[in-house]
Amino acid sequence: MLAVLLVAVFMAQFDFFVANVAAPSLSESLHAGQAALELIVGGYAFAYASGMITGGRLGDLLGHRRMFVIGTLGFAVTSVLCGLAANPAQLIAFRLLQGLTAAAMVPQVLATITAVFPAAARPGAIAWYGVAGGIGSIAGQVLGGVLLEADVFGLGWRVIFLINGPIGLVAALVALRVLPGRSADARASRRRSSADPLGALGIALSLALLVIPLSLGRGEHWPLWTWLCMIAAVPAGAATVAWERRLTRRGGTPTLELSLFHSPPFRTGLLAGFAFYLYFGSFMFTLTLLLQAGLGQSAVRAGLTFAPMGVMFGVASMVGKRLTARHGLPVVLLGTALIAAGLCLLAVALEVSSGDVPLYLVIVALTIVGIGNGIVLPALNGATLALVRPHQAGAASGVLTTAQQFASAIGVAVIGTIFYAALGSRHGAGSYAEAMELSTALAVVLTLAVAATVWGLMRLSRRAAAE
Repeated sequence: MLAVLLVAVFMAQFDFFVANVAAPSLSESLHAGQAALELIVGGYAFAYASGMITGGRLGDLLGHRRMFVIGTLGFAVTSVLCGLAANPAQLIAFRLLQGLTAAAMVPQVLATITAVFPAAARPGAIAWYGVAGGIGSIAGQVLGGVLLEADVFGLGWRVIFLINGPIGLVAALVALRVLPGRSADARASRRRSSADPLGALGIALSLALLVIPLSLGRGEHWPLWTWLCMIAAVPAGAATVAWERRLTRRGGTPTLELSLFHSPPFRTGLLAGFAFYLYFGSFMFTLTLLLQAGLGQSAVRAGLTFAPMGVMFGVASMVGKRLTARHGLPVVLLGTALIAAGLCLLAVALEVSSGDVPLYLVIVALTIVGIGNGIVLPALNGATLALVRPHQAGAASGVLTTAQQFASAIGVAVIGTIFYAALGSRHGAGSYAEAMELSTALAVVLTLAVAATVWGLMRLSRRAAAE
């Protein structure tokens, strides 16, 4: 059962990162301009992030198995459509649809783990969730480059999308057989519940008003419309929250379960995860720029540079779950210390290299960072969802994954802008190394913020145990 759930996480993360690697091929094959490329890459991201909460809530209402199968089949179909796109406009439209289907599929994974797995098995399952997501992210960089260079069957960039078709179809068919259906109590609860289309629309609109300008603003040099959209997101979000509160008071079933935020562990864990993805999303983005644009590495070689980080992420997730089960959240502080140490080693390597960056030091630093990431992320996810009630599992996982995707978008937009500002008009390896030093320093600060938030979560846990 767990394996089929993890395939979905892998596919969603793989397609999030693989489009970055394919951008040059897309530009050449489809004659896509810079704006079109940003929409091809960013369209998936903001559709994915904007639909996540609604997708999770629909899982609570309609059944996690049903929504998982619908989302997985939809992801397979839209992936094939992406692979068959004849022009940039078609590919942009299909990428948006692909992101929405991912938003229907992925929240059901954590929701099923939280609702179905016994408490003793849940930390291990959540650790595997982190492994699948981490390896999917790295595979998007590594395998994507390999597939492009291999030019499988002469398909070029199309193969990176077409490959999801058969995988998604098989995953959906297996899910129908192995995932549990709804219990009688859950079906009765569903009959008493009703959909909240206005709330779903308000959430999607509020998030889109933030994610779209954050995804496209840097490439467009932050025109007026990006600022107007982000300003408009505030009243849109406030109106949506007011509606959800009103619906809750009337006994309805809101799309956004505001009661989740009454739980201090959920709030604190959400904040820690947000800080983690601010660092992680921006670090992956700026390091890719350093390796490819600064050091002149090919997509394949740059992807292989990331490979040790992905491998150690998987290993550390498995070891970390046992350590966390035995020693609790202090293990997460060890993970943040390792991340900070790896980042500091990278910064030192960049500082002393004068542009001739020793690749072996970069790989050592990334290996240490990967170990820290593998310890931190699964434990944070587990701590955040630990006290969530089964009937709220979909909504909680939707909020969690939305916050993570949103944090990545903010990190790329803000720290990416700082990176390019530090780079200026210079384009040599030394200039990229200097810009990377600055973004690495910011990543260290964000890692320390994760540690501080985890410390607060530990205090909450001790207080709850004392009571």
